[in-house]
Amino acid sequence: MKEPLKVVLIGTAYPLRGGLAAFNERLIREYRKNGEQAYIYTFKLQYPSFLFPGKTQLSSEPAPANLPIYVKVNSINPFNWIRVGRELRRQNPDLVLVKYWMPFMAPCFGTIVRLIRKNKHSRIISILDNVIPHERRFGDKLLSKFWVRSADGFVAMSRSVMDDLHSLAPSAPCIYCPHPIYDHYGDSVSKQQALKTLGLDPAFHYVLFFGFIREYKGLDLLLEAFADPRLSTKNIKLLVAGEFYDDPQRYHDIIDRLHLKERVILSNDFIPDSKVVNYFCAADLVVQPYKSATQSGVTQIAYHFGKPMIITRVGGLAEFVPDGKVGYVTEPDPEAIASAMVQFYDEEREHEFSQNALSEKEKYSWKKMILAIAEAAGKKP
Repeated sequence: MKEPLKVVLIGTAYPLRGGLAAFNERLIREYRKNGEQAYIYTFKLQYPSFLFPGKTQLSSEPAPANLPIYVKVNSINPFNWIRVGRELRRQNPDLVLVKYWMPFMAPCFGTIVRLIRKNKHSRIISILDNVIPHERRFGDKLLSKFWVRSADGFVAMSRSVMDDLHSLAPSAPCIYCPHPIYDHYGDSVSKQQALKTLGLDPAFHYVLFFGFIREYKGLDLLLEAFADPRLSTKNIKLLVAGEFYDDPQRYHDIIDRLHLKERVILSNDFIPDSKVVNYFCAADLVVQPYKSATQSGVTQIAYHFGKPMIITRVGGLAEFVPDGKVGYVTEPDPEAIASAMVQFYDEEREHEFSQNALSEKEKYSWKKMILAIAEAAGKKP
């Protein structure tokens, strides 16, 4: 009988909130389900408050049960990086996982794992959300190159991210594995129940925009699309569920200019895990009108609940949504997005696309992510 692997993930987790925490916690649960000795080192300070665009970095949910999470890492304190790196080096884990999403974290993560590697045993594997960020800043490529040189192998969750990695480091060992399904939000509920819970009028149909609102996610394009005359006669409302990480006034101005107040519902607090089910189950359709993207966790939540999608042809998004099967792939343009919504409702595609989405989601398992990490760890850099 083989000894269990000792796996540590360094990154976002409870008491922090959001998609990164959800991914990391779900991944470590999968390792523990497989009998491995897996745990998380998370941040005691992830971002200085002046760099964080939201209302709070902390979760309002209860702590996840039976999941060892150690609040240890300070992203801006080099003395902390050294202390954490030495501590983990002494623990001698077999596998160190780091989910990399922005260059700001490169000095912290890179210093910690370079110290761990001195034990000549631990393999450092980075799961890549982004290598080159959507909202670029001076020094991003330099910082990402530092991180790339810190790890032994990589798992990219879209082919566009793999291409970005190889633009910085052509020989970096990398395995492609799509983002797994977010399946920890519970089972679906009926549309009627979800509408009642959210206090929404069941006489209308609802299109959902979900997640943090940032400029690159294209909510402005979706609002412009909703003003299309072909949609104005339909019994459809737009449900926007997510916290503003961008100036909210520009979106309110668009709503006012296009006379959309009666057709747009803004739910602009952070949506805790326990309430996600209601937003997805209330909707007929999930729209991701992104202007740039790599992959999206929203896609994998929509798959979990069997929801049709409209996504834009940017980055890696189109890899995950077969056009005309579980939804539509359009250009990031208001007229194209509006045309896809019109087609969806005129052709009554909800049931067909929903059934196809429930079948398609079988491709995106956490087991496959574990196998991809193992393959990346076995490759020599």
